[in-house]
Amino acid sequence: MSDNGYNRDPVRIFVTGNCDGLEPLKDALDQHDDVDVVGFSEHVADAYAPLAGGHLQVVLHGTRDAHLPVHDIASIREHTQAPLILLASGESSQLLNEALDTDVADVLLLPQLADNVVFAIRKAAHAGRRLEAEGGHGRRGRILTVFSPKGGTGKTVTATNLATAFAKYQKKRTLLIDLDLQFGDAAIMLGLEPEKTIYDLVVAPGELDSEKLAGYTTRHSSGVDVLPAPLRPEDAELVTEAKINRLLEVARGSYDLIVVDTSPFFHGPMLATLDRTDELLVLCGLDVPTLKNVKLAQHTLDLLSFPASRVRFILNRSNSKVGMKRSEVESALGVKMSFEMPSDRAVPLSVNRGTPAVVADAGCDFSRSIREIAKGLLAREQEKKRRRFGALARA
Repeated sequence: MSDNGYNRDPVRIFVTGNCDGLEPLKDALDQHDDVDVVGFSEHVADAYAPLAGGHLQVVLHGTRDAHLPVHDIASIREHTQAPLILLASGESSQLLNEALDTDVADVLLLPQLADNVVFAIRKAAHAGRRLEAEGGHGRRGRILTVFSPKGGTGKTVTATNLATAFAKYQKKRTLLIDLDLQFGDAAIMLGLEPEKTIYDLVVAPGELDSEKLAGYTTRHSSGVDVLPAPLRPEDAELVTEAKINRLLEVARGSYDLIVVDTSPFFHGPMLATLDRTDELLVLCGLDVPTLKNVKLAQHTLDLLSFPASRVRFILNRSNSKVGMKRSEVESALGVKMSFEMPSDRAVPLSVNRGTPAVVADAGCDFSRSIREIAKGLLAREQEKKRRRFGALARA
């Protein structure tokens, strides 16, 4: 047994592909008590049976290519959703960059100590077990919550356009959830007349899973799926915190990004959403009442111990001539604005027409700012993965 002070079951792994250093690593893993090497095949096509039926917890795939082995990954994914670790040798900067947008669990550059690889394997297996328990299917979608403590700041316009931009321009599988449960307008702003809402989903019998969720969403022409707010305000109380918790965890397993539009209150649904939020986008404006409310919201977030590193402040209508500047807003709040969106005539026109401005007038200033925000948020996540992959590659 490994000198770890306690018993634990070995992780069942399968090894495919080939690269420099893979043979000695495979031999070392064969002798390691913490892993069970189910088998090895240089060619993925020869491994379909064990991949599909091996009850694997992790797959290791070696590659000599400088680029992501897209075909091999797709072939592996046809037969198993087990976490995938890429093993490579030589120049790999391009490979690391390309792996950022995939569901690859880790990238390791060989040679590596066997214990380092086993640590990465156990970490990937643990993440895979947690994802499976939460109803995931190979994804671990990010939850982006759009919030403003004051009405009329452009929260729903931002949420709908941002979700649309992710789906249409970034080609991300995106879900927009309208959690402004009493007076949500996301469906109207997208020109949708949905037959089902979040209310219908939560009162439907049976356990919620990805297939059931898909039956209650409405697809917008941009590609974004929408789960609208209840049609009647009185139905909001049936959308409980427990239901929201389960909904968000199932959505993580089905989508790359979940954009949540919220009401301007720290009530139960908002608190449940905060618990699972990866990025909180707080809308600010060039007016004293909004700044006062945002300041109060900052204090509440501090009391809730919500990590400041997950909060992004967006200045809306940033070009308005109202006697206040961005620098004054930042000074009053003690933070830097991460993004800004200009006032643009295209926005009210698009709202009245039921078509997101980012689609209706893609060239307007507002639409360009939305696309920049979408790219910026994705780039932030890629940088996190780049640092993590880089640390593992140097281990």
